[in-house]
Amino acid sequence: MSEQTATWFNLYDARPEAEVPAESPLAWAYHKTGRPSVSQKSRVVLRERAMLGHLILRGGAIVLDEAVRRVLGFGLPGRPNGLTRDESGERSIQWLSPDEWLLIVPGGEEFGLEGKLREALGDAHYAIVNVSGGQTLIELEGEMARELLMKSTPYDVHPDAFPVGKGVTTVFAKANLILRRPTEERWELVLRRSFADYCYRWILDAGTEYAIGVKD
Repeated sequence: MSEQTATWFNLYDARPEAEVPAESPLAWAYHKTGRPSVSQKSRVVLRERAMLGHLILRGGAIVLDEAVRRVLGFGLPGRPNGLTRDESGERSIQWLSPDEWLLIVPGGEEFGLEGKLREALGDAHYAIVNVSGGQTLIELEGEMARELLMKSTPYDVHPDAFPVGKGVTTVFAKANLILRRPTEERWELVLRRSFADYCYRWILDAGTEYAIGVKD
């Protein structure tokens, strides 16, 4: 007598309806602390990429890579702590642990994308979790961005140790976050919503001597 195993999961569109106001994780920080303007003296510039789609993928690398390539047109990183992006640079995948990846896409794409990935994966053993509401992404650019990071994290951010295309989970100002370097000029901090206000105020304080500015 054969046994059949049913796979059950709930799939929800977590994106609020248009009439429901959605706030950035930094909305309160902007209100209380403000946003220093970018000026000609600014040697560090901060920008929040709020409301992006964040999906955690877990499973075997081969089967996930095939599904991601079929749906998105590019694959998983080929090495630990690797970061891959599509041609536009708007979609990225980072290797977090041996069977775990973080997929970030433009806001609003995550629900439809999750459905397509589940269809492509079929009966494979995997997990997909939408964590968009619990995370945000902060970009840092400017000639002194690396110096600001050196104040804030014990991880070695020298270009020899942290080349373009790398991302790590590390400590930042006593908080945990994901630090990534997608391009020569830009660093990204992927952090939990609960750390957003604290990290934002830390960055402003650490960047005061560099005349840090905040882009809308």
